[in-house]
Amino acid sequence: MGKRKPYRIQRVNQADVQGLCEDVREQRVVIGIDVAKEKMVAVVMDQGPAVLETVGWSHPSQTSEFVAFLVALRERAASVAVAMEPSGVYGDAVRWQLEKSGFEVFRVSPKRSHDSAEVYDGVPSRHDGKCAAIVAWLHVQGKSEAWPLKSERERTLKAALWRLELHAKQSRQNRGRLEALTARHWPEVTELLDLDTATLLELLGEFGSPAAVAAAAVRAKALMQRVGGSKLDPGKVDAIVDSARRTMGVPAIAEEVELIRAVAREARRNEFEERAARRRVEDLAEAEGSTAEMQAVVGKTTAAVVVAGAGDPRSFDSPQALVKALGLNLRENSSGKKQNRGVHITKRGSGTARMHLYMAALRLIQSNAIVKAWYAKKVARDGDRTKINAVVALMRKLVLALWHVARGATFDAARLFDARRLDLPVPG
Repeated sequence: MGKRKPYRIQRVNQADVQGLCEDVREQRVVIGIDVAKEKMVAVVMDQGPAVLETVGWSHPSQTSEFVAFLVALRERAASVAVAMEPSGVYGDAVRWQLEKSGFEVFRVSPKRSHDSAEVYDGVPSRHDGKCAAIVAWLHVQGKSEAWPLKSERERTLKAALWRLELHAKQSRQNRGRLEALTARHWPEVTELLDLDTATLLELLGEFGSPAAVAAAAVRAKALMQRVGGSKLDPGKVDAIVDSARRTMGVPAIAEEVELIRAVAREARRNEFEERAARRRVEDLAEAEGSTAEMQAVVGKTTAAVVVAGAGDPRSFDSPQALVKALGLNLRENSSGKKQNRGVHITKRGSGTARMHLYMAALRLIQSNAIVKAWYAKKVARDGDRTKINAVVALMRKLVLALWHVARGATFDAARLFDARRLDLPVPG
């Protein structure tokens, strides 16, 4: 590393810009940035690779000074490239300012950066200056990739998916809270109505407790008949009111009644918001083109969520790349006698997309004879404890198929499995 003490951090507004400009004259320079919420650190590295300077600045107050620092270097250097880690969203504003100023930004994998700590200088320690140097060094070694800003279309899809995930998560949480509250105060009601039914949510949101329902039975029945409509059996309405009168639950006090009402109303609101967010994702994804082909296989919502979560399958060079983008590629951890191959998936990317694909895989097991036979054979071979692994394996095969379907191919389960080994006739 020489005598320059490359890890000593100089404030960006105190750096010797003129002297550094002379050092980088006509050279290709790499800037490696260690991203943080406020205290950012960057190194200036030549192709040696040697660290010429390490600077720090406070974000966002001094970010404009850092960009001006890089602009001054670019006037003397042959080229200036910037490498960063995708550290959540903390670096997005810096990246935007750099792109706006004409700098090409590259992405370095945080995992690769973490694993390179000891390789870089023989010491496993990690600190801001060293982390920035590792990022720059990995770029010099060709271990980075171009990182252009997302288009407005991609950002719109991503924002719509985040909105869907927000309301879906809140809806699940509030249903869980209601399950706990009804189990304590009115355990019989969930045997008659599911917690996610509009009728039960409206009933709890209005009355809050079985005692209140029993005391206003006529009004409670009218509410259930209005919300449930023709789909709600009149006999069930009477049974719900009867269960309110004879419940084994703990009588709710006034504050508990208000809590139940508040949670039920919020769950109902989440339901409306989730439905609207799902329609928005479907409408946006419809414009991508590939959803029309995929929805025949996995349904409109799942096709839309896959596009919103990972991108148009047609933009991926291979089916395996789409599997990886959805976090369904296998993570191996085996060495010597320890064999743990193919047990876990990486779970990178959109969890909502994986959840929808999981449900699509379950539907295929029920509706497709070939898929059903393969699943039954795999479970029989591996044991009931591996049922979820069998579903995940089917999800992986399904995503491989979707890559082809998005390009116009017809879905055929016989091409995913060898039907002859399943004792089923091969179609066609």
